[in-house]
Amino acid sequence: MTKSFVFWSNRKIKIIAGLLAGMMLTGCGASAQSQSQTTEKGTEVEANAPAWQKYADDPITLDWYVNYSWFVTGWGENLVSKKITEETGVSLNFITPLGTEEEKLNALISSDTLPDVITLGWWEPQYLDMIRNGQVYALNELADQYDPYFYQVADSQVVDWFTMPDGNVYGYPNSSITPQDVEENDNITSNQTFLVRKDIYEAIGSPDMSTPEGFHNAVKKAAQMFPEVDGKDLIPVGAHVFNETGCTSFDQYLLNFLAVPYEKDGQYYDRFSDPEYHIWLKMFRQMYQEGYLKDDIFVDSRIQTSEKLSEGRYFCLMYQWTDVQDQQKILYSKDPNSIYIAVEGPRNSKRDDPILATGGINGWTVTLISKNCEHPERAIAFIDYLLSEYGQMRTSLGVEGETYDIIDGKYVVRPEVQKLLNTDREAYDKLYGAASTYWMLQDTIMEKKWTSGFQEPIKQMADWTMQYATYLGQYDIFVDSESEVGLAKERTDKLWGMTIKQLLLAESDEEFDEIFEQYRKERDKMGWSLLVEESTRQMNENKKRLGME
Repeated sequence: MTKSFVFWSNRKIKIIAGLLAGMMLTGCGASAQSQSQTTEKGTEVEANAPAWQKYADDPITLDWYVNYSWFVTGWGENLVSKKITEETGVSLNFITPLGTEEEKLNALISSDTLPDVITLGWWEPQYLDMIRNGQVYALNELADQYDPYFYQVADSQVVDWFTMPDGNVYGYPNSSITPQDVEENDNITSNQTFLVRKDIYEAIGSPDMSTPEGFHNAVKKAAQMFPEVDGKDLIPVGAHVFNETGCTSFDQYLLNFLAVPYEKDGQYYDRFSDPEYHIWLKMFRQMYQEGYLKDDIFVDSRIQTSEKLSEGRYFCLMYQWTDVQDQQKILYSKDPNSIYIAVEGPRNSKRDDPILATGGINGWTVTLISKNCEHPERAIAFIDYLLSEYGQMRTSLGVEGETYDIIDGKYVVRPEVQKLLNTDREAYDKLYGAASTYWMLQDTIMEKKWTSGFQEPIKQMADWTMQYATYLGQYDIFVDSESEVGLAKERTDKLWGMTIKQLLLAESDEEFDEIFEQYRKERDKMGWSLLVEESTRQMNENKKRLGME
């Protein structure tokens, strides 16, 4: 789930550089020193006391919009949600889009009908739109007025990073990771993996797939030996969804496997033009001409890919292991040898180690409180509950004596609970609701205090990435969608989205070169040099702010 969204990724990042580049915490520290605050209702809140403790006997329901159509877990039926409601008095009514996320969220914004709480990707342009429109509360102002406990449970570096030039912080992230976190922990993972189906890989001799020739031969042999999986065609190579701005597997992930640098000589590097990258893309182009790169991967949605993963129809994939956990458990329950495992995949000709992105300080999503919320004092108190170590333990471990026990000072998940988690995640969520079922304010670093790592059949995939996990958050670039640079970014992103498909479908290497040269010329006309200049500036500024210089 945790993702690194860099300038070259296939995500549409349209957040104003000026707002975020100048982030400084200009009022929060002083607020934390306040001894008490009085709410509009006249209730005095001590600065060091969690406000949620005062509301347990005052039940309310908050509407929480989650901008992901795949999130279908409800509230109030499982053990964790019942316990949280008992402790805070808050019940949640989750709202998710039935169709396109962007259309749903835009409609809520334009009609000014935003629910009480909103969670969306930090890179989404609507994040800034809601702030610009004055549709969301400043979290620090709510904390000052209702619950100074916020300043105890919120990470000061994260608050500083997300604070706008007006001195306010409007959204708080989940899964946020700093460079210091990566330095101090040797068990931080990346979600970027090269996966193979274990039984097929072993049946063809567990070949070296780190060179173009080795990769090509392995895929060809797998397709010849196993043309079908349970009566359905084998898909030799799998990938993330192709969209209008590219494909994560064939740009971001492949570039990182090849350790293509993000900068050279102090300048943001044109990774798409890298010779090592072109060698591998040309190999994939040849595989398409030979029938080993199937049309499925160019047209399948995420749901279709997930279905095929649960059937074990892919031989290999450049994919994020966090998105195959449920499918992995299905395969494992049927046949432990049919699961996917992480192995050494594409490497550059120098045999450099991959540079696999960890999460960054931006995290994955941000959560905001709408000004339509009738009970903002309850919303901020509830968020503070979830941010606290107590709340993190609740959403991660569940309820002591029911989902876990403390044995010799260690937190031990009960065997029957762990078994269900490993075999049927949907049933687990409905019954227990721990293990970050409610991930909206998950703190992946804090969780390491009481979790012992991943369990099979997930463990091997996750653990494999630790050796190559690299902090790359300094390369997260934000551009104003309404500026000249922002327009150039949008145009060149879409141009790349068309070009990557054309490159993979080219009939010859000569045609490949012609397509790329035409792409480069068109890109230059769209203002590419402005993007490189702005990206370099922000890269250097990010390094300073993150203490990386």
